[in-house]
Amino acid sequence: MPLKPHPPFVLPDPALFARTRLGVVGNLNRDLKTSPLRAGSHLFEDGETTVAAIHETVGGGAANSACSAAALGARVAFLGKVGADALGERLEAVLRRQGIATHLVHDATVATGTTVNLNYASGQRHFISALPNNAALRVEELDLGVLKGCDHLLRADVWFSEALLFGGNAVLFAAAQAAGTAISLDLNWDPQWGVASAAVVQERKAAVRALLPLVTLAHGNVRELCAFTDAPDLRSALGLLEAWGVEAVVVHLGAEGAGYYSQGQLAVAEPAPLEHIVQSTGSGDVLSVCMMLLHTQTQLTMLERLHLANGIVAAFMAGQCQFIPALAG
Repeated sequence: MPLKPHPPFVLPDPALFARTRLGVVGNLNRDLKTSPLRAGSHLFEDGETTVAAIHETVGGGAANSACSAAALGARVAFLGKVGADALGERLEAVLRRQGIATHLVHDATVATGTTVNLNYASGQRHFISALPNNAALRVEELDLGVLKGCDHLLRADVWFSEALLFGGNAVLFAAAQAAGTAISLDLNWDPQWGVASAAVVQERKAAVRALLPLVTLAHGNVRELCAFTDAPDLRSALGLLEAWGVEAVVVHLGAEGAGYYSQGQLAVAEPAPLEHIVQSTGSGDVLSVCMMLLHTQTQLTMLERLHLANGIVAAFMAGQCQFIPALAG
């Protein structure tokens, strides 16, 4: 049976996750998150919408993942870029308070970015972002020697830096492979999909597809995986990812739970019961982190790992686990 977050979910022994040394490369920025609000055309007109709360937290898929992994007990190293400004200093201080080893570039030529998360009562979300620091990240700025001390590398936010997208990620992944480090790739939504020309979109997809033979675990929800593979359905998307070289895929199934695809087989675990949602932003990052940290826990079956991950995700969404820290002043 799935783990239940109500009554309060009890996290597993941190020793289970402490065995993994995780390196994370990707976005670090501020998130401004609204409490759920009613979606509608009124949001596009002059006026003002009142919400119950607006929360300022650490943001970026990579940073959310790093904080979640550290909260679960893993040893985490974060590689990224911020501006040489007060916001960048605040973000780095918060990561360090979470026990994360930071390897950040402080670049005076860019500002540290912010994302506004509009969380709708329907469960859908919309992100409004200005992320110049993340867009400017280059592989030459990363201390690739850090990978020698990691069991697993997460490359999150793969679309945001063109310098990494076109050439840099290949250098990063080659260094991880040389260090004997397993590689996870988050195939999240490319902000250029539906905006740029078809030729540009395909060029960007091709750059990521070239990396897939080096990828141990790919991660994404159904919409993202189908869009990335240009597939009509999940089964077709998973088949293409496997044909292109991915070892396995962690599938975010939302209300249907979580899945793990490998060697033509998809294992699915139903979600843990959840009576109310306090937070949804970052839930996919928590699921992926759990599956990375459990990747070598072969004493657990794959369904046991999925159920454990689903329980942790439900506890996070119910507000019983605070993995993503507030951005203190």
